[in-house]
Amino acid sequence: MNSIGNPWLYLVFFGIVFIMLLIDFLGFKQKKAAEVPLKQAAYWSIAWVSVAMLFAAGLWFYLQQTASLALANQKTMEYLAGYFLEKSLAIDNVFVWLMIFAAFSIPAALQRKILLYGVLGAIVLRTIFIFIGAWFVQEFAWILYIFGAFLVYTGFKFLKGQEDENPNIEDMKILKWLRRHMRITQNFHGEHFFIRQNGLLWATPLFVVLLLVEFSDVIFAVDSIPAIFAVTTDPFIVLTANLMAILGLRAMFFLLAGAASKLHYLPYGLGIILLFIGFKMLMLDVFHMPIWISLGFIVVVLAITAWLSIRHNKQQNLG
Repeated sequence: MNSIGNPWLYLVFFGIVFIMLLIDFLGFKQKKAAEVPLKQAAYWSIAWVSVAMLFAAGLWFYLQQTASLALANQKTMEYLAGYFLEKSLAIDNVFVWLMIFAAFSIPAALQRKILLYGVLGAIVLRTIFIFIGAWFVQEFAWILYIFGAFLVYTGFKFLKGQEDENPNIEDMKILKWLRRHMRITQNFHGEHFFIRQNGLLWATPLFVVLLLVEFSDVIFAVDSIPAIFAVTTDPFIVLTANLMAILGLRAMFFLLAGAASKLHYLPYGLGIILLFIGFKMLMLDVFHMPIWISLGFIVVVLAITAWLSIRHNKQQNLG
C-alpha cells in the first residue's frame, strides 16, 4: 500500500503524541474537588486544535521539500479532511461518556482520571485497529464497499433521529456481563480501580466505568475508522488524523459537558457526512472525488449544523 510513512516519520509523530500526553497530564488538571472551568477547557481545546494544524503545516513543508508540491497539497488535505471528520464523530462519543458518568454519578475529579486512561486506551486500540484495517484494505480491496454500505446504514440511523429513545446504562449488555463475571463493590473507594476484601480482589465501580468508556470508544471506532479510509487509504495519514483528533478529547469533554443539549442538529449533520462518505466509497470505481471536495463538504456541513443549532437555541429561549 502506498504511504508517505517511514520509520522516521512514525518516530517523530509518536514523539509528538508522547509530549502532548505528558503536557495534558501535567498541565490540564484541577484541584481534586473542583470542576474544570469552561474557560480552561476552551483554552485547552484551542491548544489541541492548534497543535493539529501545526502538524499539518509541518507535514506540508516536509513533503514539499522531500517530494513535490502536488503530493504535499494532496496529503495535507487528506490529513485535514480526516482530522475534521474524526473530530466531528468524536463529539458523539463525548455525549456517551456524559451519559455513563451521569449514570454512575462520577465526580469531576474522578472524571479527569478516567478520561486520561480512556484516551490512552483509545490511542492504543485505534492504532491497532487502523493497521489491521489498512492490511484488510490492501489485501481485500472490496472491503471498502462493505465499509461504504455500513456508513450509509449508519448515516440513515443518525438522520432517523433518536428522540423517542431513552438510553439506559443498565441495558448495556457489557455491563450485565461484567456484573455476572466480576466481583464488583457497591461503593467507590477513592481513586482505586481494585481493592482487596477478605483476601479477595474486587473491582470498584470506577473500574467498571473505565471499561465502559473504553468499550464505547471501540464501538465508535467501528464507524470512524471505515469513514476515514474513504478519505485516504494511506495508513500514516489515517493514523495521524485519528490520533490527533483523539488527543483533545479530554478538553473537548469538559467543553461540551454543558452544551450536550444545545447541539440539537449535530446528529443530522453527522448523518449527512456519513452518507456522503459512504456513497463516495460505493462510487470508487465510477467517480474519483477530489479530496478538496470532501474536505469542503465536511467543513460546510459542520458549519451549517452549528448555525442551525445556535438559531434553534435562540428560538427556544425566546419561546
